[in-house]
Amino acid sequence: MKKALLSVITLTLITLAAFADDKQDALNFFNNYVNAANNYSESIGSMYAPNAKIIRQVVKPDGTTANAYTDTATYVKQMKIGQAGAKLRKYKNEYRNIKITPVSGGYKISAERQPTGETYWLKTYQIVKKQPNGKWLITEEMMQTKQQIFLKYVDKNNP
Repeated sequence: MKKALLSVITLTLITLAAFADDKQDALNFFNNYVNAANNYSESIGSMYAPNAKIIRQVVKPDGTTANAYTDTATYVKQMKIGQAGAKLRKYKNEYRNIKITPVSGGYKISAERQPTGETYWLKTYQIVKKQPNGKWLITEEMMQTKQQIFLKYVDKNNP
């Protein structure tokens, strides 16, 4: 009986250690993403799953929000175009209040982000999942923006 109980405790501790390692790995992945984004790295596109759900939540002047959805390929293409201008303007994002919580098959990393030169903070989250090959990928991302131009991408049937 003691051996069985000891085996269960050992297995539980090993499982908890693996989850703790995965949680730290997910947070490290997020920090690598922030570093790559703030340094205009071309590796950013490879950090997204091919079928990731990308949401830009537009914060309107009256405080209401509207969601603009896009697919990974379109988002990565737009991001590459925008990187040149961002680099010239030295645009970066600062993150605070980073929270990581387990979700089905991965982790949700929530934070507030502040674009360069702004005084306000915007909500953001990523859901990251470890792939069978051990690589972490963003499978869902929501990032608030005050850029009203994104309103043209809002699907009126899918707010």
